[in-house]
Amino acid sequence: MRLAAHVAMEDSVPLKTSNTRLKSARLAAGYHSQQALADALGVGVRQVRRWESEAPPWPHPDLQQALTRVLGQDLEALGFTPPAGHDPVRRTLITGTAAAVGLAAVPSQTSAVIQPASVATDYEAVTRSHRRLYWSVAPATLHPAAVAHATLGCALLPESAGRTRQAVAAALAETWLLAGRIEFFDLCEADRAGATWHRSLQAAGEADDSLLGAAVLAHSAFIPAWTGRRDNAVERMTAARTYARRGPASAELLAWLDAVEAECETRCGNTQTALHLLGHGEDVLAAGGDYESPAWLDWFSPVRLAAFKGNTQLKAGHLPQARATLQGVLDSLPASEEKQRSVILGDLSAVEVAAGNPEAACGYACEALDQLEATWYATGMDRVRDVRRALVPHQHQQCVRDLDERLYGWSTTVSALAR
Repeated sequence: MRLAAHVAMEDSVPLKTSNTRLKSARLAAGYHSQQALADALGVGVRQVRRWESEAPPWPHPDLQQALTRVLGQDLEALGFTPPAGHDPVRRTLITGTAAAVGLAAVPSQTSAVIQPASVATDYEAVTRSHRRLYWSVAPATLHPAAVAHATLGCALLPESAGRTRQAVAAALAETWLLAGRIEFFDLCEADRAGATWHRSLQAAGEADDSLLGAAVLAHSAFIPAWTGRRDNAVERMTAARTYARRGPASAELLAWLDAVEAECETRCGNTQTALHLLGHGEDVLAAGGDYESPAWLDWFSPVRLAAFKGNTQLKAGHLPQARATLQGVLDSLPASEEKQRSVILGDLSAVEVAAGNPEAACGYACEALDQLEATWYATGMDRVRDVRRALVPHQHQQCVRDLDERLYGWSTTVSALAR
């Protein structure tokens, strides 16, 4: 009885904390309690208390590897003294993991410097700011800032561990995703975007964020789809959907995957398949889901889904339906959606060209140019140029000449060449 009482008292009273190295590493890695670290390692909290005690016992071999993996430092740096003649496990996880996934953009960790947990919060704050700035700042201005922020993230990643490292990696993945979006949609540099999205996927893997991985893979499907390589696009979409199933995917994310695949099918000439996918996306949104959308999914909404649908109806030759859908999108589009507005106006212009109404087509095209002067978007300009090519049979009409005056005016031409 006395022995049992003594053991119970020992379990209930925390051991004196004096291994400050381990405690500091735990806090820097984002584990703010001994229980949190115990959960990450799969051990009892009493074991962590012993390690942070005045005389920490030498960890078992499998726990040695777990400690160096989770905290990013070797055992001696964590305050442990190896037994005589014992070669301690050195920190190898970060360099090993990076090499395993080919994360060339992330340097190997050769320094014992470990950043505090606050570095993740600070890095994420800038990532969020760039996310919001994308909708109003000129892409040529924002892109260098995003790339520089990604470079910083690559420097911070080897100097962080545990939850801190995971958070930095997720923010880095989002930053690379944004940079790739600018390269593809705004700067029309598909090859460069592909390389950037590859880095984004690697960083998402470091963060073990399957939803971010799904988003990156779906974006990468646009690249082959734009050149009619359907098999490659389908393969990437299959991978994206697989990743989405691994995490708490929201209805919006799943519907967006339908919209992306529909866009790919439309680009490859399969408009009926695309319309079926868009109908499924509408059903998914209507049914809702159990999970909230991630904060970075700010490029999609029910209105955006309708915009995809209107474009596909246009390509399918369903002109009355396309006109009604796109006009509804234009009426519902928030004022902040300036880039998308130029795309919708371009699609409405294309509807009128196909319907044999060149004057109405030129009117929408001029409105799109007005929007592009305020907020440049290469995808929007592509829509206007497509319309102008379709207007060749009507190019002697005054409305088309007026459009040319706008399309090839000084400000528009200089902006297009500069961006």
